[in-house]
Amino acid sequence: MHVPLTINDHLARAVTTYGDRTGLVDEPDQPAPSLGSLTYREVRRLADAQAAALDRDGIGAGERVAILSQNSARMVVAFFGVSGSGRVLVPINFRLNREEIRFILADSGASMLLVDPELEDTVAGLEVPHVRVLGRDDEQLYLHDVSPAPWEADESATATINYTSGTTARPKGVQLTHRSLWLNATTLGWHTGVSDRDVYLHTLPLFHVNGWGMPFATTAMGVPQILLRKVDGDEILRRVRDHGVTLLCGAPAVVSMVLDAAGSWDEVPGRDRVRILVAGAPPPTRTIERVETELGWEFLQLYGLTETSPLLTFNRTRAEWDDLSPIQRAEKLMRAGSPALGIRLRTDAQGQVLGRGNHALAGYWEQPQATAEALADGWFHTGDGGVIDEEGYLTIVDRKKDVIITGGENVSSIEVEDALHAHEAVAEVAVIGVPDQRWGETVKALVVPTAQGRDVTEEELIAFCRERLAHYKCPTTIELRDELARTATGKLQKFRLRAPYWEGQDRQVSGG
Repeated sequence: MHVPLTINDHLARAVTTYGDRTGLVDEPDQPAPSLGSLTYREVRRLADAQAAALDRDGIGAGERVAILSQNSARMVVAFFGVSGSGRVLVPINFRLNREEIRFILADSGASMLLVDPELEDTVAGLEVPHVRVLGRDDEQLYLHDVSPAPWEADESATATINYTSGTTARPKGVQLTHRSLWLNATTLGWHTGVSDRDVYLHTLPLFHVNGWGMPFATTAMGVPQILLRKVDGDEILRRVRDHGVTLLCGAPAVVSMVLDAAGSWDEVPGRDRVRILVAGAPPPTRTIERVETELGWEFLQLYGLTETSPLLTFNRTRAEWDDLSPIQRAEKLMRAGSPALGIRLRTDAQGQVLGRGNHALAGYWEQPQATAEALADGWFHTGDGGVIDEEGYLTIVDRKKDVIITGGENVSSIEVEDALHAHEAVAEVAVIGVPDQRWGETVKALVVPTAQGRDVTEEELIAFCRERLAHYKCPTTIELRDELARTATGKLQKFRLRAPYWEGQDRQVSGG
């Protein structure tokens, strides 16, 4: 017997087993009217009502519906109402600027855009057939008391297209199938130990690889999910206390925020109860140690990419490490981890990490050449350099791609260079990632000015860049130089440009 795997399975189990349990607790402080607390049965009804509304609007299976929103209950519902009914959800990074959003809408061919009220002005006038403002247009977004048209389940169908910044100036749309999302979520839930006794806090942006699959994994186990709109250390601790949170995910910057905030609390909530799963740039060993000693929380880590849904490796403390000191455990946990269930890893002759498993992308949206290159020889080429030790654990040591990971967000160095090159005072520019205590790494530009642009200032160039790109992509520092060292063939070697800034660090990059 072969039964297609789709993300509907996760919600179907929640309704069957935990239908009257609170499933979502919406953010109370948001511009859209909060949905409050929803049982899993109510989540199913809303998802069906959304699918019925899409039927009415003539948006069929396979068509793309984009969503631009902070974390909200409506966004979780959209995974099941849009993707679960055979359409393709396109979650967009809400930090992007108007032109970047315009590109994604056009590239994906979105038939509809769902937008948070706070971001309505950003997208006003962009060309998309249908626009629905979340909260304000709920009567159009949800068609109640009408059964949606049945969708013939297809596990190979694209469920989401998630745009990622790579080594090219334009982002690529990563096609993730129902099968990939199902297996990623279920495997991640197993590794993380998700159970129906958990309470999950959505600190991780839902647009970020579909919240790493946690909306599906937690739904399947009937876990109450608490929506947090904007990340703040004190607010995280308050919700851990007030809702009995046991699990949350985030970039290293979230860990830093919580540690900073915890200093003003008489008693840190969640001690010996909370697990925090981190990915992106792994925090320094000392930070991992502080999670255990100061917060009393368990630190977990995964390594992966948007293209792998994202799970490739997982690292969690184990019985063999129980007698180690906290700092010794932290040194073990700083590694990216061992291959997740069903994943095979190896490195090629150049030290690039290659992965093989069911979580990998179906392809890059309408980019067959890029797809063929990424999946050459049946392995996904991560573009990250790594070492697999004798225990089978992967450590990321360098990136072959010049992608900067700041606060868990990917920044294409080429995209930033392209923006800076548009300034008349810039002759040459190289953008690199340098260490940052808060964000893991931050964006730095090395600029050679033109002869006429010698008076250009760092502040002027940063402001110029911010007019063209999302602020998190822009340099936080700019260094003016007389020249940039190149090879005999005229190529920049960014690993050499980065090296002086990373001296004394644990690794040459902050993470994978």
